[in-house]
Amino acid sequence: MDIFSQLLEMDDEEDREFSKSIVWNYFDQAESTFLKMDTALANTDLLELSTLGHFLKGSSAAVGVIKVRDSCECMQHYGKEHDEDGVSPLSTEEALKKITDTLRDVKVQYKEAEKALKGFYDEEYEEEEETEAAEPETAAAVEAEEEDAESAEAPAATADEAEEPASTPAAKEA
Repeated sequence: MDIFSQLLEMDDEEDREFSKSIVWNYFDQAESTFLKMDTALANTDLLELSTLGHFLKGSSAAVGVIKVRDSCECMQHYGKEHDEDGVSPLSTEEALKKITDTLRDVKVQYKEAEKALKGFYDEEYEEEEETEAAEPETAAAVEAEEEDAESAEAPAATADEAEEPASTPAAKEA
């Protein structure tokens, strides 16, 4: 993480607001780019995938997320129907297969980097994930309990009780 270290050198050691804002902008860009990549892949738009790979490669390099940078460079080549060396030709089918596999892998690499970076800034990565995942289930659970309560005339759980799983000790420790 030599690049990340250089970024930190430009920052205030107390609050790290400068580097944190750059990293959070990177998270936003990466998430947005992954959505665009999914759309381009669904449309088998290799040139768009190459362009998006190039874009995310640059953003990842700027914050020192090397695995994502390297995978995006491969995607950039595959989108131009070249192998990872950037020269050897690929068929459209081969390029699509390699992009599909690489996109799956790069999303995992990104999540690992996101977790590490949020950990560096003392942000609770897993709690965020669990809260987001729990919210739709919570609403459905509350609705189901309310329906059961109406039919059985039993009191329904309060919203606070229904949301309790999102604040479990395991989520707080993450």
